[in-house]
Amino acid sequence: MIRLFRAIDGDINDDIVKVASKIIEDEKIKGHNKLADKLKNILDKNVVSNIHFKNELKSILPAGTSIPTDKRNNVPLASIVDRDNLRHNMILSTETEYKINRIEKEYVARQRLLNYGLKPRQKILFYGSPGCGKSMSAERIAWNIGLPFLKVRFEAIISSYLGESASNLKNLFEAVKKTPCVLLLDEFDFIAKTRSSGHDVGEMYRVVNVLLNLLEDYEAPGLLIATTNLEGTLDKALFRRFDDIIEIPKPGKDEILRLLKNSLSSINVAKGINWDDITKKMNGFSAALVVKVANDSAKSAVIQNSKIIELEHLMNALTENINYNK
Repeated sequence: MIRLFRAIDGDINDDIVKVASKIIEDEKIKGHNKLADKLKNILDKNVVSNIHFKNELKSILPAGTSIPTDKRNNVPLASIVDRDNLRHNMILSTETEYKINRIEKEYVARQRLLNYGLKPRQKILFYGSPGCGKSMSAERIAWNIGLPFLKVRFEAIISSYLGESASNLKNLFEAVKKTPCVLLLDEFDFIAKTRSSGHDVGEMYRVVNVLLNLLEDYEAPGLLIATTNLEGTLDKALFRRFDDIIEIPKPGKDEILRLLKNSLSSINVAKGINWDDITKKMNGFSAALVVKVANDSAKSAVIQNSKIIELEHLMNALTENINYNK
């Protein structure tokens, strides 16, 4: 009965929820108070989760759209990131900026392209080192083209029960078929490891096969974006399913300087700082680490009641964070 209640998905006025409430009352009458309390907790949690999630959907997604949940725990297979929370101010190299901007322009001009028998890039794979802006690039695209942003929840997708992982993937892809959105498969290698690796057998092998077919047949009014830190571990057949494969590299010297100054724009910085020397010391840092150094130096200055960030603040933050780059 507990397993049955965990599978219930509905509003408080749905017939199935009313029947479940009647079952709880009957169990109390029988004196099964512990069981009744446990069933009520499960039901209440599912109903509240369902109401919250549907209200969130109504405010973001087109009418009639619903995101499926896993059958056992009623957890949505994708989470919605509100537009106000999308990170979209990025500093990229000229080449990377051009490639991402091209995706945005093609989507905006999709109807004109279709008039000439051309299709915009829809399935994108971003790869590169951690902290260089792969996920942020996906959010920036959603922001610029005005689409809702959904992030796949792999912890809900993957199940220990035979066939459920593949079924969850199919259900999610089916749900977004008619929904204009950016669907992010972050850390894509979690489910897309090469089938020849020898590490994953059985269920995960089937999941990769299903994923290959879903990507091959993907037809939706939005964009699908996958990210990975470990492009070498992806199944080679997956690469052919993407319309564009873009490396998000670590920032170069110019990008490091822009990141530093942009991150420090809210506080005064001492004159005479040798930025050339600092950017050289930060060669090989990820964008996230550059921002962290800037923020750490700013916080240090504020804590010390200094109204200006001195070279000492920057160098101390740089020294403290340099080990993260190893």
